[in-house]
Amino acid sequence: MIDKKEYDILVQEIMECTKCELHKTRRNPVPGEGSLDPKIMFIGEAPGGREDETGRPFVGAAGKLLTMLIESIGLSREDVYITNVVKCRPPGNRDPSQMEIYTCLPYLRRQINIIRPRLIVTLGRHAARVIMDLAGLKFTSITKQHGTVNVATISGIKVIIIPTYHPAAALYNPSLKQMLIDDFETIKKYIEARPSDIKRGPLDDFIK
Repeated sequence: MIDKKEYDILVQEIMECTKCELHKTRRNPVPGEGSLDPKIMFIGEAPGGREDETGRPFVGAAGKLLTMLIESIGLSREDVYITNVVKCRPPGNRDPSQMEIYTCLPYLRRQINIIRPRLIVTLGRHAARVIMDLAGLKFTSITKQHGTVNVATISGIKVIIIPTYHPAAALYNPSLKQMLIDDFETIKKYIEARPSDIKRGPLDDFIK
């Protein structure tokens, strides 16, 4: 059972956070949104301009592509939880610094602890590196590891991690779009191999 009160407290902390310099330039923090009992948790890098305006994750052009990809595997945004490693937009959409990631990471850890996803899909190399590191797994590159299924444990929670490209990368480099589609087919096959609540499935034998 999800502790909604604990989740609401966490969201409020994110909304009021001033722990790094990003709070000085943001318009709105972007805690995350979606189901609190999700089939998948999607984790990106950081909010962009549209996200900063609305306080919602993945609502710009990359968000539209992500929504299409989610729908392509038979789900909706309401079935999943979407967030980012860093909750505030870095100025000019630059990459978040290591200090900004380190400062914000406890919020993501708590989201994972509260929501307890069985499947995490990372969007982009930065999110993949952070989550693989949290799981004690080696990350080499998104080129080599996108679409791979990784059995892991994060803060005592057993999860499957599937890295893929960030949707924004496919918008800038159309050749990556097919790779994204293929990776989502891998996600779909994993979901379809399990019951609808994806509590059990063939890969669970490895994570007992």
